[in-house]
Amino acid sequence: MKRVRCPKCDHFITFDETKYQEGQRLVFECPECGKQFGIRIGVSKLHNRQKDEQPNEQANEKGYGSIVVIENVFHYKQVIPLQWGDNVIGKYQKGSLVNTPIETADPSVDNTHCVINVNLDKKGKIKYVLRDGPSNTGTFVDNEILGDREHRVISDGSLFTIGATSIILRGVGEED
Repeated sequence: MKRVRCPKCDHFITFDETKYQEGQRLVFECPECGKQFGIRIGVSKLHNRQKDEQPNEQANEKGYGSIVVIENVFHYKQVIPLQWGDNVIGKYQKGSLVNTPIETADPSVDNTHCVINVNLDKKGKIKYVLRDGPSNTGTFVDNEILGDREHRVISDGSLFTIGATSIILRGVGEED
């Protein structure tokens, strides 16, 4: 099942993509606002943008890792590669400054919710540091909310929550 977002009210509409061929054009009417809009079956613009930022799987080969985003309400899973430096995580919105956007209908996820900084520690190994955006609902690590100026080092397999959305860090270079 695929989801499309209404361009007017951001309501998600779910449909079975297996009934259509790639390149086929579909027209939807949003049940919330009545807006009619069309899509073409294939790769979304967001996925194309993420591929442009990380052209292929070299991100993991270089040691940056990724995050696995699981929207708890719909069990919708996304794998988003991380880049070197600050990865600003937030709700996807056209024109936003977020460089690690999440496609979500979760109203408790802010446009700039939290940041994962990818850098090297003193031993030259990849280090992931999580901090809150600041956000309205907070960022939780191991069921503890991060303070306003708190930074938390996380590692491969760490689970953190923003709103009703869970995120798992998939780090690389974690062999000890």
